[in-house]
Amino acid sequence: MFENLQDRLGSIFEGLTKRGALSEKDVSEAMREVRRALLEADVALPVARDFIKKVTERAVGQEVLRSVTPGQQVIKIVHDEMISMLAGGGDGDAPAAAPEEGSPDDMAGIDLAAVAPVPVMMVGLQGSGKTTSTAKIAIRLRDKAKRKVLMASLDVRRPAAQEQLKVLGEQAEIDTLPIVAGQDPVAISKRAMEAGRLGGYDVVMLDTAGRLAVDEALMAEMAEIKSAANPHEILLVADSLTGQDAVNTADLFNKRVGLTGIVLTRADGDGRGGAALSMRAVTGKPIKLLGTGEKLDEMEVFRADRIAGRILGMGDVVSLVEKAAETLDAEKAEKMAAKMKKGQFDLDDLAEQLKQMAKLGGMSGVMAMMPGMGKAKKQMDAAGMDDGVLKRQAAIISSMTKAERRNPKVLNASRKKRVAKGSGTQVQEVNRVLKMHRQMADVFKAMGKKGGKKGMAALMGAMGGGGGLPPGVTPPGGMGAGLPPGLGGPLSGGLPPAGGGGLPGLGAPTLPGLGGPKKK
Repeated sequence: MFENLQDRLGSIFEGLTKRGALSEKDVSEAMREVRRALLEADVALPVARDFIKKVTERAVGQEVLRSVTPGQQVIKIVHDEMISMLAGGGDGDAPAAAPEEGSPDDMAGIDLAAVAPVPVMMVGLQGSGKTTSTAKIAIRLRDKAKRKVLMASLDVRRPAAQEQLKVLGEQAEIDTLPIVAGQDPVAISKRAMEAGRLGGYDVVMLDTAGRLAVDEALMAEMAEIKSAANPHEILLVADSLTGQDAVNTADLFNKRVGLTGIVLTRADGDGRGGAALSMRAVTGKPIKLLGTGEKLDEMEVFRADRIAGRILGMGDVVSLVEKAAETLDAEKAEKMAAKMKKGQFDLDDLAEQLKQMAKLGGMSGVMAMMPGMGKAKKQMDAAGMDDGVLKRQAAIISSMTKAERRNPKVLNASRKKRVAKGSGTQVQEVNRVLKMHRQMADVFKAMGKKGGKKGMAALMGAMGGGGGLPPGVTPPGGMGAGLPPGLGGPLSGGLPPAGGGGLPGLGAPTLPGLGGPKKK
C-alpha cells in the first residue's frame, strides 16, 4: 500500500544523504518534495501541511545543519514525526502510550479492560469488509489473547449477511449467535449480550449493518444499538483502497457514533496509503488493526513505529521475526538445521524452504520488511521476478521422482525434459533450480565444516553465482539484519544474516538486538 510513497521519499532522502553540509534552502526544497509526495499519496492537505511544518521547524535547527550527517538527521526527524502522526497523543506531539508488550490488549489489538462479556461493535459502510474483519478479530482474540468469543450478526438488511457470519464462524470454529428470523438489530444485540453472560463468553462481537453511503437511517440504527449494548469498543472498518473517502467516512462516523478505533482493510492492495496517514490526525482515533489479506488469519496489529519504518524504507524486521515465529514449524526447522550442518540438503529440503518463504508472504512480503532491500526489489520487479517464481520452482521439484529429489545427479537431459513438461516450465528453469540447489548444498556443507566468518565467506562466494537471480539482479550487502540462509535460497542461494543471526524457527537461534524467539 505504501510502495509509491516509499519510492518517492526514498529518492528524496537519497539526494539529501549524498550531500555534505545542508543549507536551509536544501532542507526547504526537500520538504517541498516531501509535501508533494504526501499529497500524491492522497494524504489530507491539512495533515500534510502540519507534518511539513513540524519537520521543517526541527530540520532547520542547529542540531541538523551542524551535524556530521545532516541528511541522516533529517530522515530521523521525518521518521519521528511520522510516528507521531500515525500514533497520535494527547498534545499532538507525543505518541500515545502503547499497551504493554505481550498483554492481552497488545496481542488482540483492541482494549479488553472491561467486565466480561466485553461488547465490541463493528460499524462501517457496506462492502468495506466488516463481516470478514469481525471473524478475523475474533480469531485474534481467541488465539492471541486466549479469550472465548461469541459473534452476532445484526445485519438484517443485506441478503444472507447473517448466514455469512455463521459460515465464517464454522470455518474459524468460533461460536455465533443462533439466527432468529424477524428480530430487529436492537433485539439481536440484547439477545447476544444475554447469551454472552449466560455462556461465559469473554467478548461479544456485534457485526452491524452497513449502507452504500452514510445516511440518517444508518446513524439512527447505530445509535440505538450503542444505547442497548453499551459497547466498550466501537471499531470502524474502512477500506484503504477508497483513499480520502475512507477518511471522510471515518470522520462522519466518529462525529455521530463516537469511535474508539479504526480497522483498515485491504492494506495489501495498491492504494496510495494516504488514508492510513490521515485517519489518525483527522479523527483523533487510532488505527488499531490492519487487514493484510483475504485469509482469516491475515490481520495484524497496527504499530506506528513499524509502519513508519516500512514507509521510509527502514524495513520491519521485528514483524518479520514475529511472523516467522507464528507461521513456521520450529521442530521441522531444527531438523533441517541439523541436516544443513552435516551438509545434507536435498531437493525436498529446498521445497520445504520454498514453502516457508510462501508462508512468510513470498519474496515480496519478506523483502518489504527487510531494511535496504528497496533497490534489489526494484531490480527483481524489472527482471520479471515475482512470487510466481516460487510456485514454478516448487512445481519443478514436485514433478521429480523421490529418487531424483534425493539425488539430483541422476537428472540427465531426458529426465529434465520430462520434469519441465510435467511442471509446465522450460528446461532452462529446471537447470536454474538445480544450480541453486547445488550452490546452497555446497554453501551449507562449507559452513558446517568451517563455520563463522569462513563459512560466511563461502556463502558470499556462492551468491556471486546468482543461482536463482536473473542477470543484473544482485542482493545488497551490509543489510544490517538479513535473511537466514534457508530463506535466501529462492533469491540467490542464500542472503547473509548479520552477525550470524537469523529468524527464529529457521535454524538460527537469534536475531541481533531481538534476543531470539520468545519462550512459550
